Amino acid sequence: MRLFRSLLLTAVLLSSFTAVKAQFLMDMIDTTTELGKGMISMYHKYDALRFSGYIQPQYQMAQGKGISSYAGGDFPNAVDNRFTLRRGRIRMDYELYNHADMPVVQFAFQFDGTERGVFIRDFYGRVFDTKFNLFSLVGGMFARPFGYEVNLSSGDRETPERGRMSQILMKTERDLGAMISFEPRGKDHPLRYLKIDVGLFNGQGLTATTDFDSHKDLIARIAMKPYQFKRNKWILSAGASVLYGGMQQFTPSIYRMGTANGQKTFVLDSNDLNVGKIAPRHYYGADVQLKIPNGPKKGYTQFRVEYIRGSQTATAATTETPGVIPTDAQGKRLPLYIRPFDGAYLYFIQHLGNEKHQVVVKYDWYDPNRNVSGKEIAPGTGLTPADIRYNTWGLGYLYYANEHLKFMVYYDWVKNESTNLPGYTSDLKDNVLTCRMQYRF
Repeated sequence: MRLFRSLLLTAVLLSSFTAVKAQFLMDMIDTTTELGKGMISMYHKYDALRFSGYIQPQYQMAQGKGISSYAGGDFPNAVDNRFTLRRGRIRMDYELYNHADMPVVQFAFQFDGTERGVFIRDFYGRVFDTKFNLFSLVGGMFARPFGYEVNLSSGDRETPERGRMSQILMKTERDLGAMISFEPRGKDHPLRYLKIDVGLFNGQGLTATTDFDSHKDLIARIAMKPYQFKRNKWILSAGASVLYGGMQQFTPSIYRMGTANGQKTFVLDSNDLNVGKIAPRHYYGADVQLKIPNGPKKGYTQFRVEYIRGSQTATAATTETPGVIPTDAQGKRLPLYIRPFDGAYLYFIQHLGNEKHQVVVKYDWYDPNRNVSGKEIAPGTGLTPADIRYNTWGLGYLYYANEHLKFMVYYDWVKNESTNLPGYTSDLKDNVLTCRMQYRF
């Protein structure tokens, strides 16, 4: 880990030095002469500045008032239907290309403006290797390179939201960090379908205003980019991801799953030596995507599946990664809880005769604590609603009016397992209907 950090820091410094050196040389060249113009062309052929964005106004109807929901956020106590502006994104991209039509640098800035406020979503710079056209280095605020759904844009996705698992484990999808990518850019390169990303990140995502410990998350992904088979024109892509991170323990108390008197329960480990240790946040995932063409201008049949499992550290009340050092209402630091989890999603997407009409069926589950289920989750065990498994079925219809306008109607059937915890002895009434328009430019 220390070696990787050193290499990453060295790469950042070298890329910064290279950029400064190139700018110094360009400033020293007399561009009024033919020689000067030729020298400039070695570094710069042309650049491009692009603006893009989309807004998503929507109406939602919930099964009950004041429900907790991952379909765009919780409903207020007296509300079972609402109009919201789910996302309002504007993005600016600047790219510089060299004489070989290869990218040299990229800068991206994206913010999200809704009735809830304005928030930065992307703010990063990327420098490309222009000698071998194999590597790039990015630093700033950007999407973590884990899995497929986390990195699929909300403007392109066929469902209103990512699955419950993706939202809990990777809230806001982005983090602050630096990443090295291996991605051959030549169209005839034998490894052109391979992409490898390796990065270091603060770990708390955009839920934190500052990093509260020195530990960093290592995230890596190896992916096969979409490959089209010549015989049947099917398009296949896949990937495998790992997140190896954690958070510092600020109290002597930490809870892990075990047994007591033959009952599954959280077992307390209270030791002053625990303070300063790293509680694990380890995720392992794999994903596959398959597109089957239906015919000219008839669209595709698509299948997507992704599975993730590992260990998650959070608190008794939630399995979401803390954005700050967890404390109670009096400011006392809370103990951490380590849970073994798993989850998955499966998509079936089908165009209906042409590319304007599309239906999607989705199933996802998130089990925050694989060691217990159903009636084992009971008072007196230390288990809470944060340990309950949820299964969600989604059914939607999309109409693509043109390249700028999309309509979506989508229904989430949310099913929680029945437990012995008060309020969770049967399924909650928390289904949600979403009707959305998306304007894009």
